[in-house]
Amino acid sequence: MSIALSRTIDVLTLPAQDILAMTLWAEAGTRPVRAIEALAATIMNRVRLAESGAVTHWGQGLSAICRAPFQFSCWNRNHLRHALMLAIPPGDPAYAICRRIAVRAASGALADSTGGATHAHDVDELPPWAVGVPPLAEIGCMLFYRVEPR
Repeated sequence: MSIALSRTIDVLTLPAQDILAMTLWAEAGTRPVRAIEALAATIMNRVRLAESGAVTHWGQGLSAICRAPFQFSCWNRNHLRHALMLAIPPGDPAYAICRRIAVRAASGALADSTGGATHAHDVDELPPWAVGVPPLAEIGCMLFYRVEPR
């Protein structure tokens, strides 16, 4: 199925929950609900670390952390996921699920099934930061890690 750009989205004016929902849709929207929830928990773990002052390179606040450079490929303007994310079809059922999860996560009502993870990747990938780091959880063909701030 082809997704055509149906509307222009100004991501700088979107509420933080929408930025989170879009990130979840683009990064894990085809996965089981548990994996989407786990990714949301991972992002919220980053938010808590940033708020505590332990990490500064992700920025401050939910929107900034989702859109931080080199963290989630869907926010890289040159990545296919970015174009798809900006053209989420109205009424998309996967986006509705991601939106509900984002609301729960942002309100603090989502349990963390990852054990405190701050990073995740597909089981078929091995990013350099994951080499030698034991995963905390595997959920929905995604591996979740706690990578200590540098």
